[in-house]
Amino acid sequence: SMSLREHALSLFRSAVGTVRPAPMLKRALKLQGEGCPQLLVKGRVFPVKRDLYLVGFGKAVLGMAAAAEEILGEHLMRGIITVPLGIQESLQRAGMQEMLLKPHSRIQVIEGAKNNLPDPEALRGAGAIRELAEGLTADDLLLVLISGGGSALLPAPIPPILLEEKEKLTKMLASRGAAIQELNTVRKTLSLLKGGGLARLAYPAQVVSLILSDVIGDPLDIIASGPTAASSHSVQDCHQILAKYNLLHSLPESVETVLSSSPTKPTAAGDFSHVCNIIIGSNTLALDEAKRQAEGLGYTTLILSAAVCGDVGRVAMLYCQLIHLLCLGFTGLGDEPQGSEVRGNLLQLVAELDIPGLNLAEFLQALQGLGPDKPLCILAGGETTVQLQGTGKGGRNQELALRVGLGLHKALSAEASGPLGSCEVIFLSGGTDGQDGPTGAAGAFCGPELVAEALREGLDAESFLSNNDSYTFFSHFQRGRHLLVTGLTGTNVMDIQVVLIRA
Repeated sequence: SMSLREHALSLFRSAVGTVRPAPMLKRALKLQGEGCPQLLVKGRVFPVKRDLYLVGFGKAVLGMAAAAEEILGEHLMRGIITVPLGIQESLQRAGMQEMLLKPHSRIQVIEGAKNNLPDPEALRGAGAIRELAEGLTADDLLLVLISGGGSALLPAPIPPILLEEKEKLTKMLASRGAAIQELNTVRKTLSLLKGGGLARLAYPAQVVSLILSDVIGDPLDIIASGPTAASSHSVQDCHQILAKYNLLHSLPESVETVLSSSPTKPTAAGDFSHVCNIIIGSNTLALDEAKRQAEGLGYTTLILSAAVCGDVGRVAMLYCQLIHLLCLGFTGLGDEPQGSEVRGNLLQLVAELDIPGLNLAEFLQALQGLGPDKPLCILAGGETTVQLQGTGKGGRNQELALRVGLGLHKALSAEASGPLGSCEVIFLSGGTDGQDGPTGAAGAFCGPELVAEALREGLDAESFLSNNDSYTFFSHFQRGRHLLVTGLTGTNVMDIQVVLIRA
């Protein structure tokens, strides 16, 4: 029989597979009719009156553009996409030809945003996209492809703000623990193209955006900072965020200039009647596929939430308590005092973390009466935040896995011959883009025995964690067997966590 680790890996791969650009785009987009063709997008019809253009930006956009060009054929006049630096070479090396454009493509590719940070190349790409959009007429149709990582690939700061000033501000916010919603609210307030700017420039052309969501709850105006969506935020929101992270008094003069002359109200939705935004892929879609596969493998499967967010340490505690409770249930001790204590801790953590759409009472209800006869699979998705304290190498998924491993180790040491020791447990956390932080791994695996194994090798998990050095920790094991290495996947719908338990 396959090991839990192999099952977890196979579930992660199937989740990612279902949100790969080509299958996703082919499900959503069709072109029909000859003389005056029509574009069919998820059942909605858009007549192609004159010319069809394409622009795109994001980590998954190369594969999306390749599939779109195949569908649109001769009707596509011209396209420009900005994608991460080195992605064409990486996909070529990985033998993922279907994600690459054909030799005589009408789509120009500009690579930029090294390490997911805006750079001069991305700025050049944004300028070219802006020019294309400004030249469109009422009879043209602009197809916009958007995926996560789009913010860094479409930088167009409002003058006099310089690119490096905006980048420095974004970095400072991120290092102080600002969530993606907060980062993108600030980014779009200072941008010509974000916050609906691209859609306004393309007016009066019809704009159809196909979006792969990498943000919790799929908010249109936050994904890639919403270049084709009316912004629901005002300059006041931007001020509040800068104040919260104590940055109001250290802003460059150019940023102060732009903020003081920004409109105080968000744009009215009426200005966007020429735009249609459609989400074609998301974390929820990926989790649903993993659930189908897990049930096929014989697991009782529950989805915890597609919106797990918050500090990585607190989220790790949530998983440790949950695993502990599940093992208690498996060994028939769920209703003992120990079970009530763990349940109480869980309820308190969930209340603190305030994870959207997570109804713990309902979730625990579904777990009632699950015996050890069938293995159990818990799936979740989302994105945690890490407060950087050290100078080590890692990413939020590896850090989460290491923290869960440490928590399980402590719980195991505290009980002489308790439920954790009598169940087999594996926890996996991975980024669906195949890249976790500036490392070659997508994430990592752990179990209750990970930290004890590390101690035997003379590795102290806590000191690696205090230096945010999870990647180095996992690399010490032979053949990096606890690392999840998938290579770039060409897609991105945040992170996925898999918990597997069997008696």
